[in-house]
Amino acid sequence: MFRFLLVAACLFAGPAFAHVTANPDKGMAGKYFETGFRVSHGCEGSDTISVSIKLPKGMITAKPQYKPGWTVEVKKSKLDKPVPAGHGKMTDEQIDEVIWSGNKLPDSQYDTFGLLMKLPEKAGETLWFPITQTCESGKLEWVEIPAAGQQWHDLKAPAPFVKLEGAPLGSVHKH
Repeated sequence: MFRFLLVAACLFAGPAFAHVTANPDKGMAGKYFETGFRVSHGCEGSDTISVSIKLPKGMITAKPQYKPGWTVEVKKSKLDKPVPAGHGKMTDEQIDEVIWSGNKLPDSQYDTFGLLMKLPEKAGETLWFPITQTCESGKLEWVEIPAAGQQWHDLKAPAPFVKLEGAPLGSVHKH
């Protein structure tokens, strides 16, 4: 019984529970992908009033999740030259940041802030999504990226990530 309680305590008290995480955190390179960034608490008891997600450079297609009561702002920047945007269209912009604000997420509750995006064609890479969580009093910056030899869960304020996977064995690609 003691062993069971010890295992349960480790599962629920671990530091990863407090971090902002992407769920799911694995997606197929080059495909459309939906993930949610889970904010599980406020800032030392203070309610969350804004969540800002920085997208990796070169992110062309991304749509934020509609959240009743929240205002969504999508910040873009110009690219040096136009690139394919899908469906036969070209774009000269990339999406830099998505910000939800204007509402309140109580410290005692959690919520998910979703993105639907087209992932880059770089299987094996990890995309990092630094997040700033602004609260009524204070802010948390989930921006740390592990250096070589470091583990994500060992960081104090790690950025959420999505790992890009290749096509499953036996899948057929149509050209």
